[in-house]
Amino acid sequence: MSPRAGNAGPHTLAFVESPVQLLNVLEWAHAHAPGVGLTLVVLSPVDPMTRGQLRRMSDLARDEGHQVRWEEARGGPFAPFRTIGGLSGLLRRARRVVLGDPFSRYVQLLLTITRARDLVVVDDGTATMEFVGQLARGERLVRWHRKGGRPGPRDVVFAPVSASARRRLTPGERRRIEIFSSMPMEETPAGVTVRAHTFAWTRTRFGPPRITKGADMVGTSLVETGVVDDGRYLEAVHALASAHGATRYFAHRRESTDKLHRLAAATGLEIVRPELPLELIARRGPIGRTVLSFPSTVVHTLPLALSGTEVRVAVCDIDPAWLTENASPRAQGFLSGVTGTARDVHRLSPTAPTPAPNPVNPTSPSGPTAPAPFTATPPSAGLVGPAAS
Repeated sequence: MSPRAGNAGPHTLAFVESPVQLLNVLEWAHAHAPGVGLTLVVLSPVDPMTRGQLRRMSDLARDEGHQVRWEEARGGPFAPFRTIGGLSGLLRRARRVVLGDPFSRYVQLLLTITRARDLVVVDDGTATMEFVGQLARGERLVRWHRKGGRPGPRDVVFAPVSASARRRLTPGERRRIEIFSSMPMEETPAGVTVRAHTFAWTRTRFGPPRITKGADMVGTSLVETGVVDDGRYLEAVHALASAHGATRYFAHRRESTDKLHRLAAATGLEIVRPELPLELIARRGPIGRTVLSFPSTVVHTLPLALSGTEVRVAVCDIDPAWLTENASPRAQGFLSGVTGTARDVHRLSPTAPTPAPNPVNPTSPSGPTAPAPFTATPPSAGLVGPAAS
C-alpha cells in the first residue's frame, strides 16, 4: 500500500458507478483528505466500456493507496440484495460517506442505511448543477433530462426512498453536507459547504501533454438519452469537424457502437474509445490544439485539467431543431446554461452558413439549421480502445 494514503479503512467510505465519479473521488481525497485512506466501493454497471474504464481507474486508486472493493451490483436479479447486505456493516461503521451520484437509486438506497455524520457529494458531470439547484429549492431529486415527464410506476414505488435520501442530503444539527465541484452553481443550499474542484491531482500526476496542430472532437450521449435526434447529431458532427479540420472523435462511454460506425463512415473521423476519463486522456496527450465539444461536462472540466497549456476548448450550442419530440421541456434551457456558464471556452454557433439537401439523413428536412452537404469518405481508422469488461 502506498504510504501517501495512510491506512485505508471503513471510516471514509466512497461509492462510485462511473469512471468520472472515481476520478473526482481521487481529486477530493488529494485536495481535502491528504493521508486518509478510503475504502472505495465500485458499484459496477453492465456496460463493457464503462467497466473497462472503471477497472483502469481502480488501478490508479490502488496506486494512491486506497482500498478498492469491486461489487457486481447489477449481476442478476439478486445482486442488489447481496451487495446491500454485504455493505451494511461498512455503511453503519463509516464516519464519512463520499458519493458521486445522488440521483442513483442504488446510492439513495444505501444512504438509508448509513449513520455517517459527514456526507460528501463529488461531481457527476452536469448533473451536479441540477442536484444543487433541486436541493436548494427543496425539490425531489430528478435527473434534468427526465424532468417534466410523468413519474413511472418504478418512480412511484421508489419515492419514499428518494425522499429519505434527499432528507439525508440536507444539512442539519447531526449531519454535515459538502459538495466538491468544478461546476458553476447559481443556487447554494443553506448550510452546505462547497469546495472548489480544480483537478489538482490530475495536473500533478499527468502531463503536460504534447499538443498537435489539429483539432479533436468530444462525443456526447445526448442521442442515447433521447434528447437530440440521431440524424441531426450526425449532421452537426460533420459540419463542425469539416469547419475546424477535426480528425479524431473521442467517444462518450455511453455512445452506441452502431451510431459510432455510422458516424465514422459518414465523416471520416477516427473514432477513439478512451481507456480513461477524457480529462486524464487530454492531460497525458497528445491532444489537439483545439478541442470541439457540444454542451457537456468537459466544457467545464477540460479548461481546468489543461490549465497552463495552449489548448483551446470550443463549444457548439445545441440548436432547438435538433431536439427530439420526447426531450424534456427543460432540455434547451439546461444545455444553454451548461454552455453559458462555462469559463475559458470559445462559443460556436450551431447554424450552418447555407441550407442544402441532406445526404446524411435524407428524411430530415433541410433548412437554415442544416449543415452543408458532404461526400462520405472512408474512416481513417476503425473503432479503437478497449471493449473488454
